[in-house]
Amino acid sequence: MTIGELMPRLSGVTTSPLVGASPEILERTVAAITYDSRRVEEGAVFVAVRGQQFDGTRFVPEAVSHGAVLVVASSGRPDDAHVPWLTVTDERVALAELSAAFYGDPSQELTVVGVTGTNGKTTTTYLISAIFDAAGWSCGRIGSVGYRTGVRETVADRTTPEAPEVQSLLRKMVDQGCTACAMEVSSHALGMRRVEGTQFAAAVFSNLTRDHLDYHPDMEHYFATKRRLFEMLRGGAPAIINVDDPYGEQIAATADRPVTYGITAAADVSAVGIDSTLEGSSIEVRTPRGHLRIRTKLPGRLNVYNVLAAVAT
Repeated sequence: MTIGELMPRLSGVTTSPLVGASPEILERTVAAITYDSRRVEEGAVFVAVRGQQFDGTRFVPEAVSHGAVLVVASSGRPDDAHVPWLTVTDERVALAELSAAFYGDPSQELTVVGVTGTNGKTTTTYLISAIFDAAGWSCGRIGSVGYRTGVRETVADRTTPEAPEVQSLLRKMVDQGCTACAMEVSSHALGMRRVEGTQFAAAVFSNLTRDHLDYHPDMEHYFATKRRLFEMLRGGAPAIINVDDPYGEQIAATADRPVTYGITAAADVSAVGIDSTLEGSSIEVRTPRGHLRIRTKLPGRLNVYNVLAAVAT
């Protein structure tokens, strides 16, 4: 893929990449998209991300010395940059858009289910991926425990990785025969736009409790960030929502296609009988398609919610 082919995928572009370069730059083949100057290779596009401690533009000289052919940043090109420079309004959105385009939009070749909330994300993604696998849909998984692409699983370094890693993992899933993906989507990932450009077939909301307030200034900001996942859904894509949670009720009220679950509130999928011990739980579940009796080795009320979320999905 060339720089000229990537350009139409970018939103918020405020300058031409031809600033400080000849027209031939648009024909230059792109070897990688990266935000880490230490990982730049010959032919890479370097996206200078502003972090909490450092501005990525300070690492441009290192990126150029390693072979970067274009810098994308939200600040203008300095006179001594000596590299083609593209200015955008939001460099994190640009990083996600470039990554999705570079890897050929792999989420469009998968059924991707995003799971967000404070508690239960990991267990719910494991349950959803197990259901897909049992149905014959090979399912990849991205989450805080590990990343699974087909038969291979690697240890995770964060719940939802940065945009280039997300798109690379999705592409590996497609290449290894996966047809679905269950992905934990953290509030950090949503706030930092790591999953922009990802097409979600469905999204799950588990709950919202007082956590991560070191990153979010208050609960309303935390909730607004989580809600972003449901705003990304295309029309008709189901939003699977725990309506026992007051924040879930708010999402359900505005979702295009809500599929609700709960224990106490009226819901599409509900637990009408629970027998829970330390050895696990037996749950009678009412759904629009009939009743189910589910036995699980997962104990406790939180895991009943996780099972309901997977059933509803």
